[in-house]
Amino acid sequence: MQLFYNPDISETTSSFTFDKEESKHIVKVLRKSVGDVLHITNGKGWLFDAEIIHADIKKCQVTISNAKQQPKRNYKLHLAVAPTKMNDRFEWFLEKATEIGIDIITPILCDHSERKVIKLDRFEKILQSAMKQSLQCYLPTINELTPFNTFINQEFEGHKFIAHCEDTDRKSLKSQLKLNQNILILIGPEGDFSVKEIAQALQIGFKPVTLGNTRLRTETAAIAACHSVAYVNE
Repeated sequence: MQLFYNPDISETTSSFTFDKEESKHIVKVLRKSVGDVLHITNGKGWLFDAEIIHADIKKCQVTISNAKQQPKRNYKLHLAVAPTKMNDRFEWFLEKATEIGIDIITPILCDHSERKVIKLDRFEKILQSAMKQSLQCYLPTINELTPFNTFINQEFEGHKFIAHCEDTDRKSLKSQLKLNQNILILIGPEGDFSVKEIAQALQIGFKPVTLGNTRLRTETAAIAACHSVAYVNE
């Protein structure tokens, strides 16, 4: 099964025309023709079966023959992660987290951050590609780069954790997780969160956690946290 993505399709859509780039991919590269059925998601949980009625490399038309909403997970995971100095490492995290299962990603700007500018459009394309590759129908949300202080003071309904490397009283993340919880986890930059940032987070209810006995890179820590939540909820 190959999954296509278009955010403009809804459960009331009866027909649809792909843009020029996607049409060329479908007809010329994949060699699809009239009568073939494509599978499309809008990233909002809907899966559509669509039959090709006009196979043109500039304008591929389909009719929607079936629409079904896919079940949501029983939990929501929000990871707030400091972007890495090397873009490709953060992009790898985005791809793998989407494959494992995540709902919201917020890049955060911290005291020790090395990267202070992000390419949100590129990040969104990576999420779309990973969603299609892993045959999922819910596209994760990625937010703008947000200062640490601004982010932690936003409202959040669920359990809040901060993963850091300071030698203080911390419990393992896995020991703190339970089924069907909404989870927010803060992952810091390569230089870790500052002592001030950790204190600020603890003052407003974040619980300090560790992701293991070794020091992890930012993107590795984020994936470890993502997998831990998915594993507990299997």
